[in-house]
Amino acid sequence: MNFSSARQYFYQEIQQSDEHIDLAKAALYIAQEEYPNLDPEEYLNALDTMAWELQERLPSSQYPLRMVQTINQYLYEDLGFSGNKLDYYDPRNSFLNDVIERRLGIPITLALVYLEIARRIDFPMVGVGMPGHFLIRPDVPDIEIFVDAFSGGEIIFAQDCEERLSQIYQQPVTLQPEFLAVVSHRQFLARMLTNLKFIHIKQQELEKTLAAIERILLLFPDLSLELRDRGLIYYKLGNYPQAVDDLQNYLEKVPNAEDASIIRQLLTKLRNNG
Repeated sequence: MNFSSARQYFYQEIQQSDEHIDLAKAALYIAQEEYPNLDPEEYLNALDTMAWELQERLPSSQYPLRMVQTINQYLYEDLGFSGNKLDYYDPRNSFLNDVIERRLGIPITLALVYLEIARRIDFPMVGVGMPGHFLIRPDVPDIEIFVDAFSGGEIIFAQDCEERLSQIYQQPVTLQPEFLAVVSHRQFLARMLTNLKFIHIKQQELEKTLAAIERILLLFPDLSLELRDRGLIYYKLGNYPQAVDDLQNYLEKVPNAEDASIIRQLLTKLRNNG
C-alpha cells in the first residue's frame, strides 16, 4: 500500500483491537492529510492541558451529573467551545486540530473533545450514534442520561432523544434501542469520515472524497456502498480499471441492489470503452 505518512499512521493506529485505538490520534491523522505540516503531539498536549486544568475543578463527589456539569462549565463557559450552527458544513468542523483551535465543531467532533477530556480525568464516557445527531453518555450502570456536546453539553433523556429524532426527520419517530447504541471506535471514525465524504461531495472535491472513502474502507473493507461510491469516484476521475474493479465487486456483494441495473450499464460502457 503506497500511503502518505498520515495515511500510514492512521492505518497503523486502526490495526489495534478496537478498544485500544486512540481516537484523538486517529482523528489527527485524518486531519494531517488536509494539513501535512500538522504536529499531532501539539493537539494531544492541548487535550492533556485541558484535562489537567479541569482536574483542579472536579467536585469531591464524583456523581455523574455533577461531573458532567463541571465539564460543561469548563468546556463551554470557560473555554468557549460551541456548535457551529452558522456554518455547519465548513470542513474545518470535522478536523480535530481546527476544532481545538477555533472552539467550533459539529456534534461528533465536539463529542470527541469531550470524550478525550473525560477519559483523561478517569470519567468513563461513550459515544452514542443516534441517527442524525451524535451524542455521548457516562458509561455508568443504571444511569441513562445523554449529553449533547453540540448544544453546550445539554443533558437529555431517552424521551428527549425521541423528540429530537422527530424534529430531525420532520415526522413522528418511535425510539428504537439501536438508535441509542454505543459506537465502537472504528464506527466513530467511520462516522467522522462519512461527514467529510459528504462535505467533499457537496463541494465537488473528488480527490478529497476519494481519500475519505479509502479510509472508511480501511476501517470496514466490506462496506458495499463505499465500494460502489469509490468506483463511481474512480469513474469520474477517469481511473477506469479501478472503477471496473470496485463496481464489479459491488455487484458481486449485492447483485440485487436497487441500483444494480444502472451499475451494470456503466460497467458495460466502461468495458466497451476500455
